Amino acid sequence: MMAKPLEVLLVEDDEDDVLLTREALKDSKVIVSMAVAEDGDVALQRLRRQPPFQDAPMPDLILLDLNLPRVSGRQVLKELKADPALKLIPVVVLTTSQADTDVVKCYDLGANCYITKPVDFEQFQRIIKVIDDFWLTIVKLPRVG
Repeated sequence: MMAKPLEVLLVEDDEDDVLLTREALKDSKVIVSMAVAEDGDVALQRLRRQPPFQDAPMPDLILLDLNLPRVSGRQVLKELKADPALKLIPVVVLTTSQADTDVVKCYDLGANCYITKPVDFEQFQRIIKVIDDFWLTIVKLPRVG
């Protein structure tokens, strides 16, 4: 019997970061299915299962960039954590911002973790591997929806 894959929603507009994340998760100890939302508006549509995402699986974990087109990651986080149907989904903020104000704001909005993206390729892959090891292997995630 096949185990149900863990669903990860990567909210990221940088194609290189998407590719690096996919590559890093290929070696996961668990089966991971990763969907990508290239902006905050698409992420919210997907999470709310609005067309064309009515049949999209609910993510077990969200990797959220802050600097997104249309709707910012901060706004996505705010709306997500204010929604009773979505607020239990763990959110790992994965962004280039090192600003203390962003860190404080994200935790205040309910982020479960805040990680600054390294610019180095190997370091980025190492960070994704740590996220995989901790959030997808060790942590017991709530199944939402």
